[in-house]
Amino acid sequence: MNTNNQISNPQTEVEKGIKQNDKDYLNSALSLLKEMEKNYVVALTEASNENLFSQYEKVFNDIKVLQREVFELAFCKGWYSLEKADGSKINEKYTMLNTEFNDLNM
Repeated sequence: MNTNNQISNPQTEVEKGIKQNDKDYLNSALSLLKEMEKNYVVALTEASNENLFSQYEKVFNDIKVLQREVFELAFCKGWYSLEKADGSKINEKYTMLNTEFNDLNM
């Protein structure tokens, strides 16, 4: 973990240049899986019957697990970092979402 607001692992070095390397392939796979997740969410909401919904849901869950595994691998290799959230920002966001939720239940 870095001392600034970034949470990351030591970066695994990859070959530089025009040829794709492991980092490029992993980033492409991650982008593809994220896009597939979004598309399956739409398909789930528009499924015309329970059987179709069930089939979509199974595939969506498999993609969701695979996407998480690919993200974890990229994070472990140091190719993906996260920003450490300030505690006050977290509380502010929680308060805002909680207020919106309560407004919905009125």
